[in-house]
Amino acid sequence: MEATRRRTQHSTNGKTSGPGEQPAQWGRAWEVDWFSLISVIGLLCFAPFIVFYFVIACDQYQCSVSQPLFELLRGETTLLTIWARAASFTWSAAKIYGVWVAFQAFIYMCIPDVAHKFLPGYVGGVQDGARTPAGLINKYEINGLQCWLITHALWFANAHYFHWFSPTIIFDNWIPLMWCANILGYSVSTFAFIKAYLFPTNSEDCKFTGNIFYNYMMGIEFNPRIGKWFDFKLFFNGRPGIVAWTLINLSYMAKQQELYGHVTNSMILVNVLQAIYVLDFFWNEAWYLKTIDICHDHFGWYLGWGDCVWLPYLYTLQGLYLVYHPVQLSNPHALAVLLLGLVGYYIFRSTNHQKDLFRRTDASCSIWGKKPTYIECAYRSADGGVHRSKLLTSGFWGVARHFNYTGDLMGSLAYCAACGFGHILPYFYIIYMTILLVHRCVRDEHRCSSKYGKDWKRYTDAVPYRLIPGVF
Repeated sequence: MEATRRRTQHSTNGKTSGPGEQPAQWGRAWEVDWFSLISVIGLLCFAPFIVFYFVIACDQYQCSVSQPLFELLRGETTLLTIWARAASFTWSAAKIYGVWVAFQAFIYMCIPDVAHKFLPGYVGGVQDGARTPAGLINKYEINGLQCWLITHALWFANAHYFHWFSPTIIFDNWIPLMWCANILGYSVSTFAFIKAYLFPTNSEDCKFTGNIFYNYMMGIEFNPRIGKWFDFKLFFNGRPGIVAWTLINLSYMAKQQELYGHVTNSMILVNVLQAIYVLDFFWNEAWYLKTIDICHDHFGWYLGWGDCVWLPYLYTLQGLYLVYHPVQLSNPHALAVLLLGLVGYYIFRSTNHQKDLFRRTDASCSIWGKKPTYIECAYRSADGGVHRSKLLTSGFWGVARHFNYTGDLMGSLAYCAACGFGHILPYFYIIYMTILLVHRCVRDEHRCSSKYGKDWKRYTDAVPYRLIPGVF
């Protein structure tokens, strides 16, 4: 069996290649072991309940993570009782959510980007994505920053002038909106799953593992699209979830003002630090086309449901917690949180900027005042073409192989530390991000090892640490 595996390898589209061929081996895994299968089924079954649990913990238990468990263990409540007390689906929430998604789809599809014409340094408009495993290069309409600006301009205009709806509308309908987000997440994921079988955008960029659960969760199509421009991955990764992130926080801030008559400095810190992160994402949306989400992940439940539900509901737990537990930080504590967040952002952005500069100039640039060093690699795509890449070993990329993740984790910790130390719930984000990014390190390096072979070994010898020099 082992000899057979070495002679016949799976290509990126699930077909086989003959002896001596080197098919592209990036994108998600296509051989599913038992551990992966159990993990997939576990996530499909329990991830929606994790979101429900944290939201209900705040709604019914003052953000205590342990109290619902203790009450269940002592027989003081039941799962059905907790479920019955939760707010249910409402048609008013469905209308709010439907209008929101439709509006984001409209401005994504129908308003070409003009922001790049008057914002110096901003790259928008039609941009090329990375080469897919089948050797294709898709084009994208980059207008996320414009969509964010339009959306927030309307939000502030409503809050101060038009008064069509209350600024607390998101918080006031938070649980009914969760049911709507789940409906969209599952609908989109199921549609993408069926589409991959019946009418894929590009069959050469599909992967069929033979396992229906893995196919559904991790996706089959690499870049499912409707028409020329509606790209599922870019739309659901960037809109409506991330555009909503800052609006959700603003709604939390408005609710805190309504309940207590003032807004705490902790709430302001959470809003400011997370807004920096969101704006950075949209300012660098063209760069995002070269990241792991677009370059490697296929579109399935992991991205479809995750972007609709997991991201807006669990990435905003700090603001939700501060509505129920307003925290006024001391000046030294607030300053420390601000500095941690800003330093983390600086490392995150500078690290990514160095790689982007290196790629755009084809190594004809200066990093930290010196000519960059790099490892030159070769790889083969599924169409048989041989391509070359350069792996940067200068600047932050010489400190650790994923030092941008280190900066990201510092920023994530700052969001949590802004909430004080009274409850564990707001720290879910840093726990989750640590697991996510460490796993992503391993996942990304497995792909790179398969893709680049011995050249990847040369790179890891040159940059031996993943996240923290001398530690990991």
